[in-house]
Amino acid sequence: METVRAFQPACLISAAADLDILTVLSRRPMSAVALAETLRCDVRATTILLDALAALALLEKTDAGYEVPPGVAGLLSADSTNNVLAALRHQANCLRRWSQLARVVRDGGPAERTPSIRGEAADIEAFIGAMDVFSGPIAPTVIERLGPLKFQRLLDIGGASGTWTIAFLRAVPSGTAVLFDLPEVIPLANERLAAANLIDRAALVPGDYNHDDLPGGADLAWLSAIAHQNSREQNRALLARIHTALTAGGTLLIRDVVLDRSRTKPPAGALFAVNMLVGTEGGNSYTFEEYRDDLTTAGFADVELLYQDEGMHSLIRARKA
Repeated sequence: METVRAFQPACLISAAADLDILTVLSRRPMSAVALAETLRCDVRATTILLDALAALALLEKTDAGYEVPPGVAGLLSADSTNNVLAALRHQANCLRRWSQLARVVRDGGPAERTPSIRGEAADIEAFIGAMDVFSGPIAPTVIERLGPLKFQRLLDIGGASGTWTIAFLRAVPSGTAVLFDLPEVIPLANERLAAANLIDRAALVPGDYNHDDLPGGADLAWLSAIAHQNSREQNRALLARIHTALTAGGTLLIRDVVLDRSRTKPPAGALFAVNMLVGTEGGNSYTFEEYRDDLTTAGFADVELLYQDEGMHSLIRARKA
């Protein structure tokens, strides 16, 4: 029952993130009535939510109203540079899809996508921001696991807002990069690479990696947390396009979930497969043997599992023959 009830605090935190309650209250304490007026919310509903957040120690309730503890504000206020709001909002969108799991299993298709109260565009931005929250802190460590690294031109496929492009360019000061992603993502990447003072070493190319040809001329391709969104058929087509785009002898690196042969370990990988079930048409978590077969079919050789992680940071390397 404790496991089943775990959705309750998750829903409270998700609602607070979607409504941006912690940002508003981190600026000044407020009563429930004042906050409801500021957010244009119902007073009774706002009061109940604030009391529940206080019960979780995410707020402090005083005679003057509700305020945010300093440690909480650092994570849940948009005014903090270290906030994880994007990741929480992304998880809230996942929660809405997971709640439809029984219907998905019966019917076989992904869950119905219902935008948050923030709207579809904001949900896309939250997804992109979440990828940076998840990947940013671990990126230097992951790149160290690749061993001695050298490239002239990196192709970051589905590079989102540039988290990995930035990490690779910092690791190899002589290298350049091409970030390839959907047109609506490119402005976010431009903003982040400019802030990192790396925009002069990166080209940003809009396109859809599942349909469009990839920019050529790279000797290193990086496919990070992309393959799990696709079916194996889609992955084989994508890997063939990567093979074409790479220079002779070029290297492909894949970062993703890698399951063992039983498909039950690591547990996080098996659960992530459910996330793909409710969120995509054909996505899944895959075994190393499946990756190896698909890479070989696409023309790659010397496929090896460099590192196996409990989550998303397993690493596979392959070479264009």
